[in-house]
Amino acid sequence: MTPVDESPPPAAPRTTGLPRRLLRPAAAVLSGLLLYASFPPRTVWWLVLPGFALLGWVLHGRRLRAAFGLGLLSGLGFMLPLLRWTGEDVGPVPWLALATAEALFIAVGCLAIAAVTRLAYWPLWAAAVWTLDEAVRARIPFGGFPWGKIAFGQSESPFLPIAALGGTPLLSFAVVLCGFGLYEAVRRGVAYRSTGKIPRAAVAGAAASVLVPVAGAFAALPLVDDSAENGTATVAAIQGNVPRLGLDFNAQRRAVLDNHARRTAQLADEVKAGKVKQPDFVLWPENSSDLDPYLNADARDIIDGAVREIGVPTVIGSVVEKGSDSLRNTLIEWEPDKGPVATYDKRHIQPFGEYMPMRTVARFFSEDVDRVQREFVPGTEVGVFDLAGTRVGLVTCYEAAFDDAVRDTVTHGGQMIAVPSNNATFGRSEMTYQQLAMSQVRAVEHGRAVVVPVTSGVSAVIRPDGTIVEKSGMFTPDALVEDVPLRSSLTPATRMGPLPEGLIALLALAGLGWAGVTAVRARRTGGTAR
Repeated sequence: MTPVDESPPPAAPRTTGLPRRLLRPAAAVLSGLLLYASFPPRTVWWLVLPGFALLGWVLHGRRLRAAFGLGLLSGLGFMLPLLRWTGEDVGPVPWLALATAEALFIAVGCLAIAAVTRLAYWPLWAAAVWTLDEAVRARIPFGGFPWGKIAFGQSESPFLPIAALGGTPLLSFAVVLCGFGLYEAVRRGVAYRSTGKIPRAAVAGAAASVLVPVAGAFAALPLVDDSAENGTATVAAIQGNVPRLGLDFNAQRRAVLDNHARRTAQLADEVKAGKVKQPDFVLWPENSSDLDPYLNADARDIIDGAVREIGVPTVIGSVVEKGSDSLRNTLIEWEPDKGPVATYDKRHIQPFGEYMPMRTVARFFSEDVDRVQREFVPGTEVGVFDLAGTRVGLVTCYEAAFDDAVRDTVTHGGQMIAVPSNNATFGRSEMTYQQLAMSQVRAVEHGRAVVVPVTSGVSAVIRPDGTIVEKSGMFTPDALVEDVPLRSSLTPATRMGPLPEGLIALLALAGLGWAGVTAVRARRTGGTAR
């Protein structure tokens, strides 16, 4: 027989009226706000647990149509403030459109969560459904948008070691399971006070939902290792700064290039004076030279002069023309005595930023779409540069949000990871801190040091255990010089690749199938599926 959740729900108060009808919608919005508040730059990661506990109360036993509406409210409470930075320089319409689209994905996920809450051990199925929903959002439409994955809010959390075990999908799953388990434990406690009965299996399931993720985090601690398996490398991350905030900084491409060349030359002077250690190689940010050095002799001379002065291989972020009507977001390995010797073209390019799908429709929301006149095309090869004997995996800005983009650099031999980024378009918003947290999670997930050079900040050096050892301020020139450990071993998360996410997806589908069968049986017998 199919086991079902047989305990009666707590008796609902008999009060009626508008306040009662608004209670669950208000709680749905609050649950989303708690999820948002758990993300950087705040360090209250634990708010995610009451956020999901509250969402569990909102959705438990709801009809599917009601669950969709409540899920939409929760999604808006989460995504509207989280993605506020997307409207930093283009106005509110694109921000509202993107946040609503993401909230609709969450609403569909919440509809499915409501369906599985009628099953025994529902927190397990519900956490799997949420993780499946994240997987779908990370892939469609237009290549997906993984921003807001619960794992990315756990960069300072005790749950973080789980990333080394099963990657960001398992980390999200564990945190969501713990949150739903908290609600189930409270629900069982209230039911006991009402009935005086304790269904042992149900109580054991609620306890396991809370305790297993916590125990898993402690069990995964030995997987977090920041020892230098292959020695160390001295890395310099250059933050040249930009002339001004917003999209218009792109109009001052020469000034941005000059800033990075100038700060590199200053670093060379500091090295000669013995103030800082000679770096083994230097990392410039994405868009540090939007003047194509292959076509612009002046840009080439400026870059070549700066690289010769520092005297070590340097990675340059540039915009390179590809044919007459398209561009590539390219990282160039520049040797002091050879010039450009290798390139990496960004593979996950940003829709509505680097290329414009559905341009006519997008123009309806914002005329700024026409700023993207020449579209970027994605690269196809994994980026790993050999810089003075160190194999450096390359992930360009937006790509840090995608599991495969980061994992590929490690499986192709990267001993450390570089994430050259350009956040100047988004001003002083929370975006740069959200993205920095992604790099912290990736460091633990793959057991690699991560260096993040950013045009305008925040640049940072992150150890393989996720700790930030040095970072810059916002909108100021800087150069971070640090010794970072080099590693070649692979974490279980790296070895298994997409397998944990696939298994969680199968678990979610099994739960939904079980819920569907149970509902059909209930209709046939005239009963209620629990």
